[in-house]
Amino acid sequence: MTRTLLALGLGFCAACAPALSSAPGTVPGGHYLVVWAGDKAHLGNDFLAVIDADPTSASYGHIVTSLATDQRSVRVHHTEYTMPASGMLFANDHDVGRTFIFDVRDPLHPKVVTSFTDMAGYMHPHSYVRLPNGHVLATFQHVHHAGTEGHSGKSGGLVEIDDSGKVVRSASSADPAFGAALLMPYSLVVLPRLDRVVSTNSSMHDEDIFSGVTYQVWRLSDLKLLRTAYFDVGENRYAQISPEEPRLGPDGSVLVQTLGCGIERITGVEKSEPASKLVYTFPGNWCGVPSIVGHFLVQSVPAVHGFIVLDIADAAQPREVSRLSLSDTYSPHWTAWDPQTQRLVATSGETPDDRTYLLLLDQKTGALSVDTAFRDSDGLPGFSFAEREWPHGWKGVGYPHGAVFTR
Repeated sequence: MTRTLLALGLGFCAACAPALSSAPGTVPGGHYLVVWAGDKAHLGNDFLAVIDADPTSASYGHIVTSLATDQRSVRVHHTEYTMPASGMLFANDHDVGRTFIFDVRDPLHPKVVTSFTDMAGYMHPHSYVRLPNGHVLATFQHVHHAGTEGHSGKSGGLVEIDDSGKVVRSASSADPAFGAALLMPYSLVVLPRLDRVVSTNSSMHDEDIFSGVTYQVWRLSDLKLLRTAYFDVGENRYAQISPEEPRLGPDGSVLVQTLGCGIERITGVEKSEPASKLVYTFPGNWCGVPSIVGHFLVQSVPAVHGFIVLDIADAAQPREVSRLSLSDTYSPHWTAWDPQTQRLVATSGETPDDRTYLLLLDQKTGALSVDTAFRDSDGLPGFSFAEREWPHGWKGVGYPHGAVFTR
């Protein structure tokens, strides 16, 4: 099924939206979308934007507050993929190698708790995933001062960090058997039941963008690196390149999105010889952050200026069930699922016209549509990061990246 968004001004029955229930840690009477953004002109500072995400609210889609950091915008990048139970949210400006920890337990009054840069001998953190103990396990792309004797600059490590920003333990991604390979950790998935972590290796540097083709399997209990392996090379000999986001599939396998717009499926991570297989290829390249909801995988695909939904009930043979194009130019990147309101957030900051949307997913058919009730104060569906006066006192064009919903 193919759907193109032609009339964003179509009405939507807000009263028909699911009612929100209270949850531990939720500020009564509110539900919010927290977006990590920077100044597109790189003159102002990185900031958090907090947007009303309660479908029953009269101000649904309007900004309610924002919080500036002291970091001049360079490349605002990843947040955590979901809001942690503690309400302490990690977010980074990747190119300066700096991570902020925000207290968003009260979303109307977010605070900067602390920030950090290099840790445990590693630098440039990229992605953050919570462990069962509540700590963050983060991927760091580089060894500190890479290029000195004994370091090729092509490896980094994993670091466990608590909510105060303190190092708990760390481990290197270097593997003597893969001495010439690019082993820069990009993202990861934690599999507590199997006592495993699976991480991908992909570079944020353009000169290395075609070099990442491996994944690594670690033992969660002691962060011992168990295996480094190459991804399967598909028929086009491209879709396996730059593996980025691993996600746990409904059958227990790990599905990995690549910048080459492939989906690699990893099986047997609990065994000595895990295996990968390229099971699907989307059109184009530069595919971004996916979300798995039930047995559907929602993938941002710039080539279609929107999203393609796969049915992954049979993860070895995914099949397309729908796609949604937002315009002739929209360049999507980030997606994240909100189980409370049953919506996905989609961000893009390529142009000021690329708004942040909430999407509805039919969990029976996989059909995807825009929630046209989520409207900014200009009356149009979606939230605009175009030039405006922001609550924290800055005027300018925002560049959004990571986005998560409050609990």
